[in-house]
Amino acid sequence: MRFFVFNNFWELILINKENGMAKIVKIIGLRKVYKIAKEKVVALNKIDLEIPKGEICCILGTSGSGKSTLLNMMAGLEKPTRGDVYINGHNISAMNEKQLASLRRKYVGFIFQSYNLLPALTALENVALPLVFRGVPKFKRNIIAKKMIKDVGLSSRIKHKPAEMSGGQQQRAGIARAFAAKPMLVFADEPTGNLDSKTTTEIMEMMVKIAREHKQTLVIVTHDKSVASYADRIITLVDGNIISDSLVQKA
Repeated sequence: MRFFVFNNFWELILINKENGMAKIVKIIGLRKVYKIAKEKVVALNKIDLEIPKGEICCILGTSGSGKSTLLNMMAGLEKPTRGDVYINGHNISAMNEKQLASLRRKYVGFIFQSYNLLPALTALENVALPLVFRGVPKFKRNIIAKKMIKDVGLSSRIKHKPAEMSGGQQQRAGIARAFAAKPMLVFADEPTGNLDSKTTTEIMEMMVKIAREHKQTLVIVTHDKSVASYADRIITLVDGNIISDSLVQKA
């Protein structure tokens, strides 16, 4: 594997524009400051970033680097102290909660480290859930959910609840749920953090394969460099600052 590190962020953006790649995420002057007692903690410090449609992008950093805060900003889960975040041309920083919920239903899928499956629902019901919120009729959403479950190799667990599945199986269900509604953008927050190395490889290959097949943008947040190696591009954060922005050429 070889890494190509550009001199600065704007050089990378210029190359993307020359390649005619439309941007699904655009961040301008993003800053996030938390007030803890009398102290101010700068979690993000003037972040400028663009992510093209169809890119597999990794936000890499250690605990406290600001990567989870950046993910929360991109997903509209937190408001910035300063700056703007655009998703598919929509300024989510200016939206209220109702507008944000509508945008997430339309454009965004989530994959979590802790799976976040509803314990009372079967694999089929969990995977079909995003389609419920989109108003898809039950017979149609079950067809879609069954296909996604098959695609992630979980057909034998279709009627099982999360407690009846291993961690790797739960994450497969989580991946199927995230991609079921075919969102333009999928955020994966430490998606392999609770998995062993063999299952990590299987899960990463699966996520990347599905995203590429449907030309979806996948943003992975992780501290694990081996997970980052699956991306097209790695953005490294340290103390709330982007210290490198690298394209990855596969061997």
